[in-house]
Amino acid sequence: MYDNILVPTDGSDTARAAVDHAVDLAGKYDATVHALYVVDVNATNYSLGTEQVDRIRQGRLNEMTEVREDADEATGYVADAAADHGVDVVEHVTAGEPARAIRNFVRDNDIDLVVMGSHGRSGLSRVVLGSVAETVLRRTHVPVLVVDVHGETESPVVEDEEGAQS
Repeated sequence: MYDNILVPTDGSDTARAAVDHAVDLAGKYDATVHALYVVDVNATNYSLGTEQVDRIRQGRLNEMTEVREDADEATGYVADAAADHGVDVVEHVTAGEPARAIRNFVRDNDIDLVVMGSHGRSGLSRVVLGSVAETVLRRTHVPVLVVDVHGETESPVVEDEEGAQS
């Protein structure tokens, strides 16, 4: 059913929660996990100078030590989780607008399923469902599993013998 599973990651806690689901599914279907880190050119405009943004847009990411380290850490987490479960993984890094880069990756790489976090790193553009997750859901023509880390970490409500909640 699934041969290639894409996990877009920015290294956030929510993205890491999605990794667990992707690796589990890949193990069950003997699929390859593709870890994709997208350097968001729009977000970097605010923190980097024009020359640095131009390097990123030109795909010269190896010249950007901090950007490359963030990418390696995010995709490396996926690779480590996959290796722990005997799942094949391929790491990818690209630059652009994240939702578009994810959609293009799906189209160009025979992806069968996208597993992604509901929200990425903080930012005004990701306040509601997460603008990237929402756009991928609406514009990608493969199944998309959206994982919300908050649902996994909330404490359950416990009732005592008299029905009082604590």
